[in-house]
Amino acid sequence: MAVFTPVSLDDLGSWITQFPLGKPIAIKGIASGIENSNFFLTTESGEYVLTVFEKLNFDQLPFYLNLMRHLVQHGVLVPEPIANRQGEILNTLHGKPASIVTKLEGSCQMAPAPAHCAAVGAMLAKMHLAAHDYPLLQPNLRSLDWWNETTPVVLPYLSDANQHLLRAEMHFQDAFAASAPYHRLPRGVIHGDLFRNNVMFDGERLTGFFDFYFAGVDTWLFDVAVTVNDWCIDLNSGALDAPRVRAILDAYHAVRPFTSDEQTAWQAMLRASALRFWLSRLYDFFLPRDAEMLTPHDPSHFERILRQRISYVAPPLSTAN
Repeated sequence: MAVFTPVSLDDLGSWITQFPLGKPIAIKGIASGIENSNFFLTTESGEYVLTVFEKLNFDQLPFYLNLMRHLVQHGVLVPEPIANRQGEILNTLHGKPASIVTKLEGSCQMAPAPAHCAAVGAMLAKMHLAAHDYPLLQPNLRSLDWWNETTPVVLPYLSDANQHLLRAEMHFQDAFAASAPYHRLPRGVIHGDLFRNNVMFDGERLTGFFDFYFAGVDTWLFDVAVTVNDWCIDLNSGALDAPRVRAILDAYHAVRPFTSDEQTAWQAMLRASALRFWLSRLYDFFLPRDAEMLTPHDPSHFERILRQRISYVAPPLSTAN
């Protein structure tokens, strides 16, 4: 992610001795994203990812790190947190929370084909089921309450047309969240941010999901919508690509079948996902933080997606008879 807290090899000299990783050999900042300070870390024992957390605190982080450990133990492909010699996976570096996790093989697939989408859909459903008995609870911190808090903050920066769009969509989503079908939706732990740059592939072989720091308890369908709204679109226009949509939905349904209430809610969830990321990008664009390497995303991308999903006729979640 963006580098807010610089870390050098000299900084790691004595700090890393608490881990069974050997001496540090190289460290390089990762210049994408805007939430944490992430680094590729090479030691005598291999390659890892070091994260210094800029927003999440010591009370919040056990949910995320222990979730990753839980998923690894249940056969889901995710980075594994590295414990120090005292068995702790959450530590302090430069006065901030920090962790080291294993580095996944491969690279991000930024031009996914239906085969990649199917692999993502199947693993997402497996992740949802594997986390169903995860004992720690935390809500999705970027859900409806956050949308309502953030809307008045970003409204003054918007054009009249976009102010109208945002107010109207918030009214729709507030009403949808109060509806009976919404409250019947299956829920549990979600990834919350499963974009193309948070999944690794080696060819067509999926090697893992990463960046779980927006995870929380929410409807599983919202997680599917977040994934579809990134993996199955033309990045320039935001338009959905039907074969990729079908690949994700069918692969997911084969592992964790969709319910009739989820079918009813599908279009609203696609809109909710677009709204969530439009709001977060608006906030990061107009109220940025200082950082060594900061690349705020263009908010207009999810504005386009939201406008399209409002008029979109959602296909069946499942084509199975």
